[in-house]
Amino acid sequence: MPHAFRFGVQLSSLPTPGWADHLRRIEALGYSSVFWPDHFGAQWEPVAALAAAAAATERLKVGALVYGVDYRHPVVLAKAAATIQLLSGGRHEFGLGAGWMQTDYDEAGMRYDRPGVRIERLDEALTIVRRMWTQEKTSFEGRHFQVRDMARAVPESAIPAPKILVGGGGRRVLGVAGRHADIVGINPSLPEGRITPQTVADLAPARVREKVAWVREAAAAAGRNPAALELNSLVFVTALVDDPKPLREMIAKNTGMDAADVADCPAFLTGSGPEICDRLSKRREETGISYVVIQGAKFELVQQFAEGVVSKLAGR
Repeated sequence: MPHAFRFGVQLSSLPTPGWADHLRRIEALGYSSVFWPDHFGAQWEPVAALAAAAAATERLKVGALVYGVDYRHPVVLAKAAATIQLLSGGRHEFGLGAGWMQTDYDEAGMRYDRPGVRIERLDEALTIVRRMWTQEKTSFEGRHFQVRDMARAVPESAIPAPKILVGGGGRRVLGVAGRHADIVGINPSLPEGRITPQTVADLAPARVREKVAWVREAAAAAGRNPAALELNSLVFVTALVDDPKPLREMIAKNTGMDAADVADCPAFLTGSGPEICDRLSKRREETGISYVVIQGAKFELVQQFAEGVVSKLAGR
């Protein structure tokens, strides 16, 4: 049985004044969640933004796509996430990643280690965070983190721990996701530490199927049920248009993909509302991806997508 469709909106800031009303409008449109990226520069800080978003809404889930493991110690993140989960009544989706954007590290004066080291830190951090949500005391001795008799993140309550979201594009990080996550983001690989015009070619349909297989293989090897994992995709370009051919051809030219792969790539949702609904349904059938997050910079697009797609598929 496939997971029901869910839809989210990624934001990096909100209009002020009026930010709370903006979030309530997103909630009223039927979206399941709002997400914040975790980068430095011209965006709001995600922990504070997500706590405020949860306080301003009633049903909307809030999460990070994703917290960078090198920006905060896992003990700090475990406590912050558990607090948001408690105060929101269980609406926090905890996204954690290995860090990838080199400019973040350069600007903050942090060492940008090779991917394998960052992924090791992510693996250790997820272990610490999960234990701090479920155990009265946590001790951990790893290569990167050492925690001794750390108290539970928040006092035990009837509210369950947040769901963990881990995304990635390479086999190793998707293996970590398969072992730890409840929600797995199927992303392009980012070995250059930045997004290039060719980055999304790593989400061509055949590559997406391969990445999903890596996740399921790792989950099964860890004794988990692969079918229980909810699969997520982040959309870079959304365009509800009756004739998507010119846009797809332009994207193909810029990315090195062909137009047919652009039409089927999870990074792009282009076409009429009915066509997008059909493609998402087919993609869920072929890959299991059911949780789709669009960019929220333009509210008119968020509203248009809700009317043409979310209202037709959410919860189905």
